[in-house]
Amino acid sequence: MQDRNHVASVSTTHQVRIIENGLLEIPMLQILSPDGVIQGQDEPTIDESTAQRILETMLFTRILDERMVSAQRQGRISFYLASTGEEAASVASAAAISDQDMIMSQYREQGALAWRGYTPAQFMDQMFSNHNDPNKGRQMPIHYGDKPLNFMTISSPLATQIPQAAGFAYGQKMAGLDAITLCYFGEGAASEGDFHAGLNMAAVLACPVIFLCRNNGYAISTPAEEQFAGDGIASRGIGYGIKTIRVDGNDPLAVYAATAHARDIAIKHACPVLIEAMTYRLAAHSTSDDPSGYRSKKEEANWQRKDPIVRFTAWLKRKGWLDEDSLAKNESAMRQTVLTALKAAEKEPINPIDDLVTDVFDHVPWHLKEQITALKHHIQKYPDAYPKTAERQQ
Repeated sequence: MQDRNHVASVSTTHQVRIIENGLLEIPMLQILSPDGVIQGQDEPTIDESTAQRILETMLFTRILDERMVSAQRQGRISFYLASTGEEAASVASAAAISDQDMIMSQYREQGALAWRGYTPAQFMDQMFSNHNDPNKGRQMPIHYGDKPLNFMTISSPLATQIPQAAGFAYGQKMAGLDAITLCYFGEGAASEGDFHAGLNMAAVLACPVIFLCRNNGYAISTPAEEQFAGDGIASRGIGYGIKTIRVDGNDPLAVYAATAHARDIAIKHACPVLIEAMTYRLAAHSTSDDPSGYRSKKEEANWQRKDPIVRFTAWLKRKGWLDEDSLAKNESAMRQTVLTALKAAEKEPINPIDDLVTDVFDHVPWHLKEQITALKHHIQKYPDAYPKTAERQQ
């Protein structure tokens, strides 16, 4: 029987040697400078139509975010999380994988879902929790999911998708599928126990999964230096024996190239890969957050100069792949499409209240029947305080 005790192959030393942080420097892949100039000699292989679609999807995502933050401020939806400044991390990575690959995200990857083909109407139906929402109004806004698009429904608790991604990828391997799972999360989620359990599981079981960490510097209001003392998240992948790369998360070309390469490795070697995308959220953590309390305007301005959309637009111009007039028309059309979808979705009735229990239980328990009846009486007493369900509109 083969000796499986790894201690037998460990090298020895006869002097006390403490391994210190910084022994291994992990560089950051950057292909585009902040002003959109190629760094180095080689450009990644990407065709014109794909590059143009990446830009358009990033623009759509930003327009969607701007519109929905305003809608929340107007009281039209209850909550929103914008991905402003982080669009490249989600859109360019989604563009680099196959549509048959599973995506498990956190709650700042609307760009990846838009890339997959989720429509403005679908975004709005979910956020307004109307009767067209496949989740039947049981999720907070921005907790999307779509089975046909291989996009797992988002869960609010941090990091739950990480061990789930490892397990799903293991299933893909066992089924002999030519597919991987792409799992997104933030550096704050990497402080959860599920992160460590998920990475260790993926490494030990050799799961074809890409873990993509958006390190945007803050876990809500907690800066990275107060979360961990090590070299970011990339060093943790190495610690678990996982192939790892750190990339400029505001550089769409670098994200695209890194993710495409990571997918090739995950498929060929049936193993996990960790990508740490160094980025920054220019918006607040959510509509419940005020970032002025924990970061400076100077810091924000520094990152605004690295805006991924501005950066990618400049590169496309240099390539001769951008028609500015067409782009302006497309942007205007996207704004109108988003607004039209919003107005339509908010007029749709919400789901029947009985669905809270009848769609869950075969035989509804007596105490839940009493609660539903009491809720209905309360709504009848104060009808103006609640949205209209389909039954109440009839």
